[in-house]
Amino acid sequence: MQRTMQRPAEASGMFTIGGDLKVYRLGFGAMRLTGEGIWGPPANKQEAIAVLRRALELGINLIDTADSYGPEVSELLIAEALYPYPKGLVIATKGGLVRPGPNQWVPDGRPEHLREALEGSLRRLRLDHIDLYQFHRPDPRVPFEVSVGEFAKMRQEGKIRHVGLSNVTIDQLARAQKIVPIVTVQNHYNLAHRESENMTAAESEAMIDICADQGIGFIPWFPLATGELAREGGPLDQIARRHSAKPSQIAIAWLLQRSSNMLPIPGTSSVKHLEENVLGATIKLTQEEFDTLDETCSRPNRGEQDEPIYKWQVRSWRYAICPEVRASPR
Repeated sequence: MQRTMQRPAEASGMFTIGGDLKVYRLGFGAMRLTGEGIWGPPANKQEAIAVLRRALELGINLIDTADSYGPEVSELLIAEALYPYPKGLVIATKGGLVRPGPNQWVPDGRPEHLREALEGSLRRLRLDHIDLYQFHRPDPRVPFEVSVGEFAKMRQEGKIRHVGLSNVTIDQLARAQKIVPIVTVQNHYNLAHRESENMTAAESEAMIDICADQGIGFIPWFPLATGELAREGGPLDQIARRHSAKPSQIAIAWLLQRSSNMLPIPGTSSVKHLEENVLGATIKLTQEEFDTLDETCSRPNRGEQDEPIYKWQVRSWRYAICPEVRASPR
């Protein structure tokens, strides 16, 4: 018990990615270890390095990043803070987005770009292969199978151990699996908002279950969102008070109990917030509490919630973020 409190991430339980990468289910997302707009260096570099080192001390052994975070900044910080890497640490990164400027994300699924992105990640992370390399976002200008086919080639060459997908539909997952084994899917999903960019909430729930049935890890990005659910006196607030916890910690606990293949990766640039987030892994909700949150959060607040609460607008192949939700495409 004492070890669990010292390394609370271990309380999240384990999941084996791709049959051989054993990770604790609560990981860390390194996107926010950058400047404003996920652009440039962090305001406090030493704090960012401290966050990464503290994450490992707390039991985390799965770190998710991408070449586009910074760009390049997040990967460089990981290497500076943690290299030489401890045995058992899994670093997952992504390729397939380029950055014209702050808060701007351009999908690029051309094979030549994906290969160039992988080589850059290998250099920055000081690795000879990537344990989990994820296609960050399908590019509407490039046939999906062409992009995924390049991942398959790089895997055959030994530069990638396992392939993951991000921001995809159920149909795209099935199409990719005909080309290369897929071991993880990373989509938008949290307690308050279950829909993702191209899927309704019901389809997102189905995606998680499909992944679980096939032994595929599901990585929910933006996992801490609670929105209006955290209002004082509401069900989430009441349950958080009952556990002497913060709403964000309950959101993590709920995700971990939603499915055994759920791998939340909450990110932060603060050691204090990191420590708070990881404690969410130690909270066990009763079935009644889980069901109450599930039912409350599943109710649409305005009409049918088939339309996502956030939208990506394509302008000159740039994804612009709507002002009401300052999320990134992860």
